[in-house]
Amino acid sequence: MNIVLLLNNDIASNLALNLLLPSLQVHNIKVFLSSKVGGNSTRPQALQELAQFEQHEVYRTLEQVQASTELSVNFKTYAEIIQQYAIEIETLNQINSVDGLAKIQAFSADLIISIRYGVILKPPVIALSKQGVINLHSGLLPNYRGIMATFWALLNGDKQLATSLHFIDDSTIDTGGIIANSTLSVQQDKSYLWHVLSLYIGGCQLIEQAIKTLEQGGELTTLVQAGQGHYFTFPSTEQITAFTRCFGALYEPIEIVDLLSVITEK
Repeated sequence: MNIVLLLNNDIASNLALNLLLPSLQVHNIKVFLSSKVGGNSTRPQALQELAQFEQHEVYRTLEQVQASTELSVNFKTYAEIIQQYAIEIETLNQINSVDGLAKIQAFSADLIISIRYGVILKPPVIALSKQGVINLHSGLLPNYRGIMATFWALLNGDKQLATSLHFIDDSTIDTGGIIANSTLSVQQDKSYLWHVLSLYIGGCQLIEQAIKTLEQGGELTTLVQAGQGHYFTFPSTEQITAFTRCFGALYEPIEIVDLLSVITEK
């Protein structure tokens, strides 16, 4: 199959690619990255620091830990994936433009998979995939549509978190038919980012199962989302403060490195 992966330039999308690579190598893969998620509005300082860590600092922490200890982390950065696998990775923030459409069309995609991609897809892009566009959302739909679903579920006191694998049928956000869900029990002593990354283990397994179904000539059955649900955006400084009282910092660098080493050790 020709599979287009729409990812974001952050550690969670990078981890998802690491998790999916073993099963994707039998397919023709093209990866496009967005530079960020969400609009251009100014975000609270804590979210700016989180974004800096997710996109840059985490990789420096990985290098420092591996240089100072005997810990061997099999996690591959985007640059390492490009070097070691026959996969092209290209930044594409204007996917709905004429040039963006041409790039997708040239690949003749059988399936488009979106994981944290930061641009809303418009119908002309969606129509280019023979098997449709599926998206892995790190929240239970329709309860947690929008941005930072895991944050909001934790802040609401949920004991179980979820991912939702669903179709993107139009330019509305997180509304398409649900293909499958995975769940994760909340760990009170773990950070927000730890929970997000941990969710991708089960979420990527859902993607692998969906690809296998299509490979075998099957169809992806879906459930219509029940009810209106709730749409969330970035939290305020006050909401982040309330969160950190319960769960501590949004991320702990060494905790994240330890998690990456465990997840990718096989």
